[in-house]
Amino acid sequence: MADGQWWYCILHKTVEPDDATCKAVDRLGPYASRDDASHALERVAQRNDAWDNDPRWNDD
Repeated sequence: MADGQWWYCILHKTVEPDDATCKAVDRLGPYASRDDASHALERVAQRNDAWDNDPRWNDD
């Protein structure tokens, strides 16, 4: 399974392998490793913060 893709399920708050049964709408990814997937929510927060503070996208 090391070569497969990994996903983070936002419904169950777990890291899942490629063959998991959760719906795509409930998953973030794919990620190259289990460790990368385990940090999915941190990555989302970092990207959201960057976008929120990007002057090219600020309508204020």
